[in-house]
This record gives sequence, C-alpha cells and structure tokens, in this order.
Amino acid sequence: MALFKGAGVAIVTPMKENFDVNYDKLEEIINDQIANGTDAIIITGTTGESSTLSEEEHSECIRAAVAMVNKRVPIIAGTGSNSTLTAIQLSQDAEQAGVDGLLIVTPYYNKATQNGLIHHYSKIAASVDLPIILYNVPGRTGCALLPATVAALAKDVEQIVGIKDATGDITNALRIMQLTNGDFDLYSGEDGMVIPLLSAGGIGVISVMSNIAPRFTHDLVMSYLNGEHEKALKMQLKALPLCDALFCEVNPIPVKTAMNLMGWQVGPLREPLTAMEPEHVEKLRAAMREFGIALA
Repeated sequence: MALFKGAGVAIVTPMKENFDVNYDKLEEIINDQIANGTDAIIITGTTGESSTLSEEEHSECIRAAVAMVNKRVPIIAGTGSNSTLTAIQLSQDAEQAGVDGLLIVTPYYNKATQNGLIHHYSKIAASVDLPIILYNVPGRTGCALLPATVAALAKDVEQIVGIKDATGDITNALRIMQLTNGDFDLYSGEDGMVIPLLSAGGIGVISVMSNIAPRFTHDLVMSYLNGEHEKALKMQLKALPLCDALFCEVNPIPVKTAMNLMGWQVGPLREPLTAMEPEHVEKLRAAMREFGIALA
C-alpha cells in the first residue's frame, strides 16, 4: 500500500528573524495545508533547508511536525545525508518520533558509484522498519540513481517502496516503471512535470508549489487519477509560468519569498542562501498574480 496518493507538500521550514526555527508558524502552515487538501506532509526535505539545519534541529523539527499533524495525514521525514551513518541516525530518530515513512535523497558531493548507492540505501533500510522513498535529483546532488539501480533496490530491499523523480527526464521514469513492472510508487519531483509522470504510472507529486497553492496541487493530481485527463492537463499548463517563477532561483529561495509575499511571514533563509534578486521577485510577484494568488 502506497504511503500516499495525491499531493504531498515539501514543506518549508519557517524561521524567526534570528534564524531560529519558528515552530508556531510551522504549526500554522501545517494546519492550513491539511485544511486545503494536502495528502501528506514532507518535513525536513531539501525544500525545508535540511542542509543548514543542525542534526538536533533536524530531529526536533520532525518530532514537532509529528505532534502537529497528529495522524491526520501521513508524515514523511527527509533523512538523507552524504554520510551513511548520519542518514541512519536521522532515520532512526525519525522512526522513534513516529513518522510514517522516509524520503532519502542521494548522497551529495561524494558522487557514489551505483554499487555505493545500493550499499548506502540498503544499510539505511536495514536500520529502520519504515517504508522509504528514494529521491533522485542529480541536478542538485551531482549523483544520479540509474533505473537499473532503482530496480535492484526495489527488488532486493523490501522497505524501498517508491521514488521521487526530479530528473526532468520522462524516459528515466518510464524505464524505472518498465524495470519494476510498474510495481513501484512513482512521485513527480517537479511541479512542471506532474502530468507526464502520472501518465508514466505515477501516483502523486512531492511538491514545492503546494506551499503556496495546496488545494490546486491536490486537485491537479486527483483530477488526473480520477480520469479527468483534459482538466488535469489544462491545470498543468496553467501552472507552468508559476512553476518557472518558483525555480528562477535555487529552491527554496523563491517559494519562501512567495510565502512572505502572501503574508505568511516564514522569515529569512539560512546562508549560504540569500534574499531573492529584486528583478526575480517582480517576476515571481507577476506570476503569482496571474495565477490568481492573493498577495499581502
């Protein structure tokens, strides 16, 4: 059984002006997401600035989010690291906190071999008793999970149940589904490619856009899954300019900027991420208005 179908939000980590995590604001955002149809909460993913959270903060964010969600929807913790031992510790902490599953990005910078990736994921899976979604985003990590490697992990490691594919390559997704006989949970990792990935056999999206348009993102996926393909395609095409604006600078700079433009007051980004360039802010503002998002 899939961890979830539909739209999971790769939720931001709100910060106070002194860069401490703003837990009150996180709870407010989580409640709004669930009220607007979001099907799963993904906490401490890369959109949640996990790379600049300390290990203590990382685990505390997960514990807090589990309590805030309170079993209303599945909660999935991002616990990836470029260190296998660190990923194991974060995954064990998340399991103890009570999450429903893990999202584990490929190790970054190390550029592990495919055999190294099999060892990495196998050891993490052996350390916990939770379903795991692989996260393949080579444009950010410099490390790609090849379809044959994904298929081998799916076959040999029972807890590895799915993949968040952010390669931007539909053929890659198709090959994964071919090699796994379609018996693998495929999630789009790019908001601009939700419908293509669903057409390849996907069951949802792990979404950045859902931070600012949760109901729309949920409806986009469910329209397709419910057979309303023409409606879903029109929604996807409508969202493309907003998707472009949300990635005109490195994620999560634009989405946190967008939330602040909406009045969410999610605070600053931790360095080395910095404030969005003024011309890009105007591009984002225009795309949000065109899409129909109310600004503060």
